[in-house]
Amino acid sequence: MRHCKFGFALLAAICVTPIASALAYDGTNCKAPGNCWEPKPGFPDKIAGSKYDPKHDPKELAKQAASVEAMEQRNQKRVAYFKKTGRWIYEVDKIPTE
Repeated sequence: MRHCKFGFALLAAICVTPIASALAYDGTNCKAPGNCWEPKPGFPDKIAGSKYDPKHDPKELAKQAASVEAMEQRNQKRVAYFKKTGRWIYEVDKIPTE
């Protein structure tokens, strides 16, 4: 019978611990209602130039910009053909040229 009470107490403690830790943050340092994010201690105010700076490669960013531009051009061709004929063709290579 004693083991049963001990097991129940242990189970209750395990279940209550996550709830208690979640309720420990009171949000007293909110910049605005609902904006309570705070950096960890030691995190810099400015990320640029710090060890947390991702230092994106301009060449990789240019690749992404070129990809988006090409996508927009394909979409313009699709929409122009759809407005002209009323038919939607997804494959730009299959759009007839006149």
